[in-house]
Amino acid sequence: MTVPYWVQDAVFYQIFPDRFANGDKSNDPPNVQKWGAEPTIWNFLGGDLRGVIQKFDYLLDLGINAIYFNPIFLATSNHRYNISNYYRIDPKLGDMADFQALLDVAHSNNVRVILDGVFNHCGRGFFAFNDVLENHRHSPYMDWFHINGHPVDAYSPGDARDYEAWWKFKSLPKFNTDNPHVRQYIFDVARFWIEQGADGWRLDVPSEIDDDIFWAEFRQVVKSVNRDAYLLGEIWDGDSRWVGEDHFDGLMDYPVRDALLDFLRERISADVFAEKVEHLLKAYPRSNVYAMYLPLGSHDTRRVKTKLEGDIKKLKLAFLFQFAYPGAPAIYYGDEIGLEGGKDPDCRRAFPWDEKKWDMELRSWVKTLISLRKRKSCLRRGDYHRVLLDKKRQLYAFARTLGDEVILIAINASPSRRHLHLPVNSLGWQDGRIVNDLLGQEEYIVSGDELIITLQPWQGTWIG
Repeated sequence: MTVPYWVQDAVFYQIFPDRFANGDKSNDPPNVQKWGAEPTIWNFLGGDLRGVIQKFDYLLDLGINAIYFNPIFLATSNHRYNISNYYRIDPKLGDMADFQALLDVAHSNNVRVILDGVFNHCGRGFFAFNDVLENHRHSPYMDWFHINGHPVDAYSPGDARDYEAWWKFKSLPKFNTDNPHVRQYIFDVARFWIEQGADGWRLDVPSEIDDDIFWAEFRQVVKSVNRDAYLLGEIWDGDSRWVGEDHFDGLMDYPVRDALLDFLRERISADVFAEKVEHLLKAYPRSNVYAMYLPLGSHDTRRVKTKLEGDIKKLKLAFLFQFAYPGAPAIYYGDEIGLEGGKDPDCRRAFPWDEKKWDMELRSWVKTLISLRKRKSCLRRGDYHRVLLDKKRQLYAFARTLGDEVILIAINASPSRRHLHLPVNSLGWQDGRIVNDLLGQEEYIVSGDELIITLQPWQGTWIG
């Protein structure tokens, strides 16, 4: 089996379904709150699958070609990580017809769709756990979970004690995946949604199912339906164990995100940043490196604009690096228009569809980066070479090369204006060659074996 061919060319857009767009008010819950209301762990704002369909032109205009959805299955929460029925679209989001319509729109526009697979734990409303609550030690589903005592107390305040639960949250009972019936149930769910047309799974906290055989079997089941389905693991520390033929095609590359944001927040120097991001390129097989999912933010983190204290220069520089680094860059809905937000649940605000609230310059910047990445094969498939590292002046430059196609990326992560002397002989750029700033109007001439450019504070550029 191979890594799906399309992932290295993908630009992902992550959608938290309740907060992107409300396209069908008839499925709103009676207590739906006004669009834009402050997000809480309880409230619903009415986002749904029809909303995504109605706003698809927005996504296509931005240039994305893949979507990752947070959970869409029946659950009692707005985040839906406490699933009650893995075979049913949550009615507050729509139904199977809406899902199929969404896939039709996506696939007809060459946009892939991956779903959130929550298989470590379920919700208290899941049929098997509900049976345990009803029948206690007489339940035929006792061994589907890790039950430690009776009666099972699932609803009083406090941590779970009578059963194992994710982080001891009573609302998230852990599956016993050693049970062959549980394994088969999960594999059947995984197969079913790929058969319906989903293009892959993002696996929630998969390291908590610490079983290599389970994941090898899971992979086999999914790939037997669609060999090009993408399996993405939510592994925060970049452990290479989870990448490969018995596990996942790629991981959520939080280590690159963390290094980048630390660099831009002046918490690490250029040499430490370079070591981190270059080491990660060697930590996995090449095909998996190019199938990593690279976020700047997600539903589990503070918004990137907030993290960078609202500094638009730094935010643009973060996007500039993200779209030049190997892997599949991922935009968390609203980051491209400057949406802010603190820790969960504040990072899950409603998308503001009033364009007056958008940072149009930022959106245009992201759109340009996406367009160039899609146009320049070396940014998606090329090799990665360090060109310059200056720890004292916080400068870093690298090139992406594919055959004769070369793009040089230079970054000034300092509050001072900098002159950079970039050694470009190894890139095949000879004395007198004229190159262009792909993100601006500048034109440069190679002098000897150097390219000399000037970057303003917190500025970067792509030259080719």
